[in-house]
Amino acid sequence: MNMQLIQLLALAGIAVYLIFKLRGVLGTRDGHEGARTDLAKPVNTRPTFEVIEGGQDEDITDHAAEGSEAANALLGMKLAEPSFAVTDFLQGSKGAYEMILMAFENGDLESVRSFLSDDVYEAFASVVEARKEQGLSIEVEFIGVRETGLMGASFNPVDSRGEVDVRFVCELISAVRDANGEIVEGNETEVKRQRDVWTFGRTMGSTDPNWQLVATGE
Repeated sequence: MNMQLIQLLALAGIAVYLIFKLRGVLGTRDGHEGARTDLAKPVNTRPTFEVIEGGQDEDITDHAAEGSEAANALLGMKLAEPSFAVTDFLQGSKGAYEMILMAFENGDLESVRSFLSDDVYEAFASVVEARKEQGLSIEVEFIGVRETGLMGASFNPVDSRGEVDVRFVCELISAVRDANGEIVEGNETEVKRQRDVWTFGRTMGSTDPNWQLVATGE
């Protein structure tokens, strides 16, 4: 074997050794990986900032269109009472709705008297009294509130009076029985869906944290 051939074999051996070393460092690719293009993309080194002041109040815009009458009213309420939060109010309104509705159905309005305006209390009381005079009784099982949504809002900056219209959709089982115990309305096993729009009012910034039900509708 001549010297030139020996040199070629030696160079080939070194080349194979380097290839195996590179494979161990860089790894291998299969046919499903595709070409890497991320290295060619420019790196964005500019910092990002969250807008705190001057931006949208998501606690309002999550429930009312920006710039709408309701949104402006909610903003006025927040300015009058910074701790007021629309989302928390709506969450709490579900509990108030169930409590007041069940008190009305059971004829126990005194337990929720502080949560009712005089007009609403008198309207509810007249219905409860009429049921008693007719000898009617109601059996109700509240299943739960399925939907809640803000329908409108108003705010008077003169007296800081705020009102919020809330739509409720609940499910319940109810049956109305006459004096003989016969069902005259409803069904004791059928779940029905009920829709209401209630208006809650309060003087923002007052020491009394309770909202009152000031109007009802559908």
